Amino acid sequence: MGIATSLKTEKIWMDNQMVRWEEATVHVLTHSLHYGTGYFEGIRCYAMEDGRSAVFRLGEHLRRFFDSGRILGFPLPYTLEQMEQAVLEVIRANGLKECYIRPLAFLGLGEMGLYAPENPVHVIIAAWPWGAYLGEEGIRNGIRAKISSYTRHHVNVMMTKSKITGNYVNSVLAKNEVKEAGYDEAIMLDTEGYVAEASGENIFIVRQGRVKTTPHTSILPGITRDSVLTIARDRGYPVVEECFTRDELYIADEVFFTGTAAEVTPVREVDNRKVGPGCPGPVTYDLQQAFFNITKGKDKSYPDWLTTL
Repeated sequence: MGIATSLKTEKIWMDNQMVRWEEATVHVLTHSLHYGTGYFEGIRCYAMEDGRSAVFRLGEHLRRFFDSGRILGFPLPYTLEQMEQAVLEVIRANGLKECYIRPLAFLGLGEMGLYAPENPVHVIIAAWPWGAYLGEEGIRNGIRAKISSYTRHHVNVMMTKSKITGNYVNSVLAKNEVKEAGYDEAIMLDTEGYVAEASGENIFIVRQGRVKTTPHTSILPGITRDSVLTIARDRGYPVVEECFTRDELYIADEVFFTGTAAEVTPVREVDNRKVGPGCPGPVTYDLQQAFFNITKGKDKSYPDWLTTL
């Protein structure tokens, strides 16, 4: 199955209109294509056990989408309510019960060059079926990760609290590096040498039952990260947000990634060193199962996290 075929659905929302998938195109001189002046979001819709579908933390995702636009300096030309309805409209128009949703805003055709304040801001929302980002096998048995030679952005080099498209060249370089070395995912250090995050996920470690994740310094504040922190605290785990070093990864009992695409994915190996016994640990498994029970509507403890269709 080719990339275009795997992503293809019937409709894409584009500038407040629903258009056929094949017609959602842009000019080759689109500003964002040349300079990375776009921003995006990743959202998931889950099929629930009662037969309905629900978008996970839709409001929080879209607020972050709006924040990215304000940080970049090209805000969205729509309201939050308009974007929420557009997301639901895209899912319905494509007849999807479960999917990944990609809102994207980008600076369009107009002036070329770095300064183009008058160029129009275009917005699209696409949705397509997408399983486990790091593989179903990875979800069950864990993945192999490697520390990348590429450093995560400094907070005054790129704006790390936004999902600006240009930021992700850093992630592409890191991901390609470790994949070509035979690993599944990259772990990136910050400019001080502390563990930051993976190429597209936040990272957690567990040692002696204590759950630790990196603080809001150079990382993207993940919504799945926030969800897992909430779940962990509510389930009685000691939780701390503080900087930690790469050797703490080597001696951790458990390591796992969180993210909209990756969901909760265990890490069984880092830099050719087994994490714990080399398989997902009990805390990771417990938090992973709790997360999926919530997204599937089995656990109704967090009803405001689900927007049902």
